[in-house]
Amino acid sequence: MSERRMTASERRRQLVGIGKEVFAQLGYDGASVEEIASRAGVSKPIVYEHFGGKEGLYAVVVDRESERLLGMITSRLGPGIGAREQVHASAMAFLDYIEEDPDGFRVLIRDSPSFTGGGMAGLLSDVANKAEDVLAGYFEPAGLPVEAAALYAHALVGMVVRVGAWWAEERLLPKEVVADHLTALAYGGLSRLPRNPSGYTRFRDIPAPTPSA
Repeated sequence: MSERRMTASERRRQLVGIGKEVFAQLGYDGASVEEIASRAGVSKPIVYEHFGGKEGLYAVVVDRESERLLGMITSRLGPGIGAREQVHASAMAFLDYIEEDPDGFRVLIRDSPSFTGGGMAGLLSDVANKAEDVLAGYFEPAGLPVEAAALYAHALVGMVVRVGAWWAEERLLPKEVVADHLTALAYGGLSRLPRNPSGYTRFRDIPAPTPSA
């Protein structure tokens, strides 16, 4: 009995999954339609038929992974959640995504061609915008400058991403411990923000301690 032929939607899903794997391993420049078609067991024209070429397939992969990660993060944020919990939930969502789909994460953090709309950069901008809204709601009643919320939002998102990229390769600590450390650093800093941070740049240098024998 011959093997059942895939439907168009099944073939498309297969090619997206294999394309993600190839892009994660080889990067956009190193990947080729030939490699993707070979792993899928199809001819090159099949890839072109569904996506128009490598560019189209890559854009679909990036869009889907970006939407998935953004959904995982935003689904854990919402009204009634304190600032500390918001930071921890965001960090855990990001680490969960890395653990569940390392190939997707590798695709997102690689340098993206301009036609994709920025890949991880575009995604992080969306996440930072949502974080800015959360921080603005915290800054205003605390008497902190609301106009600085965007700055801190981007700083927090960048911190989580860089630590996530490190953890994806090293895995020296459990993800729950990593999220706890990120929360302690971020929330500890946010809870002690001065109304005028300029004073922090005018401190007196203190000599470094002499190493003990």
